[in-house]
Amino acid sequence: MLPDLPVTQALPALTAALRAGSNALLIAPPGAGKTTLVPLVLKDEPWAAGRKILVLEPRRVAARAAARRMAELLGEGAPGHTIGLATRLDRAVSAATRVEVVTEGLLVRRLQSDPGLEGIAAVLFDEAHERNLDTDLALALCLDLQRALRPELRLLAMSATLDGGIFAGLMGSGAAADATATDAPTIESLGRAWPVTIEHRPRDIQNPRDLPEAMAAAIRTALKAHEGDILAFLPGWGEIRRTAERLGGIEADIRSLHGEMPPAEQDLALNPGPRRKVVLATSIAETSLTVPGVRIVVDGGFRRAPRLDPATGLSRLVTVRISKAAAEQRAGRAGRTAPGVAIRLWSEALHRGLAPQDRPAILEEELSGLALDLAAWGTEPAALSWLDPPPAGAMAAAQALLAELDALDGAGRVTAIGRRMARLGTHPRLARMLAAAETEGEKAMAADLAALLEERDPIRRANARGSDIREAPADIGLRLDLLHGGDHPNADRPAIQRIRRAAALHRRRLGVHGSVYPEGDPGALLAAGFPDRIAAMRGVMAGAFRLASGQGARLATTDSLAKSPLLAVADLELQGTDARIRMAARIDRAALEARFPERFVQEEGAAFDARAGAVQARRRLRFGPLVLEEATIPHADPAAVAAALATAVAERSLRDLPWGEGARQLQARIGWMRQAEGDSWPDLSDSSLIATVQDWLAPQLHGKTRLTELAGLNLPDILLQSLPWDRRQRLNASLPARLPLPMGRSATIDYAREVPTLEARAQHLYSLSGLPKLAEGRVPLQVALLSPAGRPIAVTGDLAGFWKAGWLDARKDMRGRYPKHNWPEDPTTAQADPPKPGR
Repeated sequence: MLPDLPVTQALPALTAALRAGSNALLIAPPGAGKTTLVPLVLKDEPWAAGRKILVLEPRRVAARAAARRMAELLGEGAPGHTIGLATRLDRAVSAATRVEVVTEGLLVRRLQSDPGLEGIAAVLFDEAHERNLDTDLALALCLDLQRALRPELRLLAMSATLDGGIFAGLMGSGAAADATATDAPTIESLGRAWPVTIEHRPRDIQNPRDLPEAMAAAIRTALKAHEGDILAFLPGWGEIRRTAERLGGIEADIRSLHGEMPPAEQDLALNPGPRRKVVLATSIAETSLTVPGVRIVVDGGFRRAPRLDPATGLSRLVTVRISKAAAEQRAGRAGRTAPGVAIRLWSEALHRGLAPQDRPAILEEELSGLALDLAAWGTEPAALSWLDPPPAGAMAAAQALLAELDALDGAGRVTAIGRRMARLGTHPRLARMLAAAETEGEKAMAADLAALLEERDPIRRANARGSDIREAPADIGLRLDLLHGGDHPNADRPAIQRIRRAAALHRRRLGVHGSVYPEGDPGALLAAGFPDRIAAMRGVMAGAFRLASGQGARLATTDSLAKSPLLAVADLELQGTDARIRMAARIDRAALEARFPERFVQEEGAAFDARAGAVQARRRLRFGPLVLEEATIPHADPAAVAAALATAVAERSLRDLPWGEGARQLQARIGWMRQAEGDSWPDLSDSSLIATVQDWLAPQLHGKTRLTELAGLNLPDILLQSLPWDRRQRLNASLPARLPLPMGRSATIDYAREVPTLEARAQHLYSLSGLPKLAEGRVPLQVALLSPAGRPIAVTGDLAGFWKAGWLDARKDMRGRYPKHNWPEDPTTAQADPPKPGR
């Protein structure tokens, strides 16, 4: 006899909807019983006869708890009979299983190996609102399967905070543009929640590092002020551990609850105990799970979330603020069995600014796994129905990585290696590493490496002095030793146990017996999955490396790997513009060449050495952009040397050329002619000269190797070579470098100004009634009249007008300052001063 829970009243409508159609939505508050009662009812429906119900849970802890609770309701005690359980690390399924609780990633794996889902009557997406990457992908693939092959397959989305509109439209019948399309029916269930009082703190926690101290203080206060057990939400294991350290001496049992804990320890947090209990949990306790006895929730307001890191192209966990929806979910845990209180460690003002919902993972995470699954499924993203389609940029980056891992061919189709990788059920990088292992020993080694990289680092960072943190050693070999009886002062024993369990799973997938001892080169295996993270040491700088992707990376100079010529890097942590190598293995060049012979390039040529300021002939061995060997050779092709020197000049913005006044004026004159008469005149702007440096400069550099030798170049002559003889004549006639003045004088025109400008003393311009026209009047000209001391009196483009209107005021001022000089009333009729003898 099933218990009478709040969701019971919604079950008739739900069963009717799924008898009439294939898809439905169920919205039921936390504690309504949807996770446990709905599958037990649906397994007895006529359309499910002889087939299984799959229940998808977003987390392993929730899957275990749901399967165990359903087994208890049927009197079976534990999963393995009518109720089955399958997660990445657990499996309890038999021929008698009718309801199988699985994590979402396992459904995607099952779809790849069994695209028809034979023997499955329905797929139930529990807590579908969480929008994990596997949730969105599994739903899209199931809808595709339903349309193409299995119209009778039932799909049910369940949640307490489901966006019913978007799910109902996606899961409805017909195309969205079809007038006959109908939304999937939505059934809502009442809850049985007790009132929860919300308390906010007046001050906000700005830095998550301050959270453990604030959380511990809030828990101590809550234990005195309220009755019942406490459920405290923290972002991750580090904050849980530091909070527990600060709660010493309280009269309550402290229990931790996070996804990496062994099942027995999780049970201690989920089951009632003899004393009051304080459960320190991550976001896994937000939904699906019920923690009996909890009447107090203390919410830190942060969570760990994967975010795409553009610098590395990978997702990494970051600490972010939760959304309003998550805060409501967490608060509701306090009202499951009695009135409760939710204490939020942030202000009401901050709460008003929180995002309404968490962003779907498909919009935030690295998508190589999704891209591989789609390629193995044989479809493009646009052909599937998505709650949110994967972003085009992230998909392009994912497909580029898959091509580098040999999972996609040149046309973007999945390869045989790619299909095998998709079946291995892990990140494509790790799957490629597993697929690269050949011998039994190598497969065992690859299984250990994959497990190490999937789980938390088994070597904890150590406290140095005060609050300083000492980096853990990067050598992945130390971690491998820990898995097989080795020791380290900072070893994390629970993490080692989890890694061993995950490694055993990978061994089973590879068909390797558990007793096979790992053998082989870890660096070579890592290189298969991380070819863009092969790292070469920069010169003789210990700890400084360059990755094959072009990015810089570093190690502590005291690390045992800091002086390794080559590394295969497995784990990076972005720090500013550089990256810290967290885990890596040495790799020798022979192993690298055996793995990637096509990526090695031997080249000879000339290259500019910035330290020497000269071009040197060199022989180089490259792996992608990494220079693995380099040696100077005595001779090189003179044309190649000249080209390399010209390239260096361009990269240094032409500043090493002898830019005298004559060269700059010639450049400007040709620029004015191009402006006046168009593209028939060459573009000699700096940007154009940089772009075409090989055409005009390289031929002039034969025999030269050093920047200092450029001082002897005749730059005006080199620039003039772009003009035929008739053009040079036209340039001199249209835009002369100097302009004749009265009494046999002349003055230069400065063409490099915004307007070409002639500078001359006023006395040298007497008898001139106006300025000549440049380029038949298409290029402006102005004159700057100077005092006898060479200071500007006036600047004008209309000399005749200035003599008439502006001269009298200037004359009055100048006569007072320079009485010995001639200041006529009408300069056009006066004689200019003659040149002094000898000039």
